[in-house]
Amino acid sequence: MPKRQIITGNGLPKHPQPFPTAVRVGNMVFSSAIGGQDSQTGKAPDAPEAQIANAFGHLQTIMRLAGGKPSDIGKVTVHLKDKSHRDLVNAEWIKVFPSEDDRPVRHTVAASELPSNLIIQLEFIAVLDA
Repeated sequence: MPKRQIITGNGLPKHPQPFPTAVRVGNMVFSSAIGGQDSQTGKAPDAPEAQIANAFGHLQTIMRLAGGKPSDIGKVTVHLKDKSHRDLVNAEWIKVFPSEDDRPVRHTVAASELPSNLIIQLEFIAVLDA
């Protein structure tokens, strides 16, 4: 089994639990829960739009630090505290994955119990080019 590489760096908030935000194993990247916290303060803004934009920004940062790009992502799970935010998620989704012919699969779980004032968490699996 290839050695696990922890993905960390500028632009990512430190995960509050004793595990990394993401890891790369061989050509695969796995994220833990990616919230909408501000990468500088570690606090989630009150505005849902800002949290959702931050979460998708962190997804992109993880992929860059892992040596990949969003188009390498095969699956995304979106956890939402309130399903009324789905349209805001869709707007960010289209910004990150603009080509409808080249988007990962997605599963959205609404009414998720999320910590603190978080309204979104993302998880993803990506496969990088060898």
